[in-house]
Amino acid sequence: MTIRPIRELGDPVLRTPADPVRAFDRDLAALVRDLEETVDHPGRAGLAAPQIGVGLRVFSYNVDGEIGHMVNPVITELSEEIQDDDEGCLSVPGLYAPTVRSMHAVAEGFDVNGRPLRLEGSGLMARCLQHEVDHLDGRVFLDRLTGEPRRAALRALRLR
Repeated sequence: MTIRPIRELGDPVLRTPADPVRAFDRDLAALVRDLEETVDHPGRAGLAAPQIGVGLRVFSYNVDGEIGHMVNPVITELSEEIQDDDEGCLSVPGLYAPTVRSMHAVAEGFDVNGRPLRLEGSGLMARCLQHEVDHLDGRVFLDRLTGEPRRAALRALRLR
């Protein structure tokens, strides 16, 4: 079992858009295995490859007892209905803030073998899909905050 260390805010890999996966090979299979084993802990809903220092468009999820992954994901559908719950991030430990996300999301991509894959969900799964694709685009949840929640989160970061 390989549990990889999590990169934290300030590491440039978290702000660099990830490259698309081009080879569905043993290296990708090892990366997916590491992502799934690393996300398989209480309190972890998702993990993107950049969070373990790998600049490829791959993420794993752990939602409602189901662990899986997606390669080269693209969000293809977002509901107009929103959720505004507290969100956190393994790369920003201990900080949570109300973050607006769509209540329902659909992502399309591939599995580790290159077969088409479609994931969809509401609530936590929708939040996870959006959060992880943001990581692959070089964004963290703090970038989505506005107004007082943003000011409070940035203050909390400065006080660390």
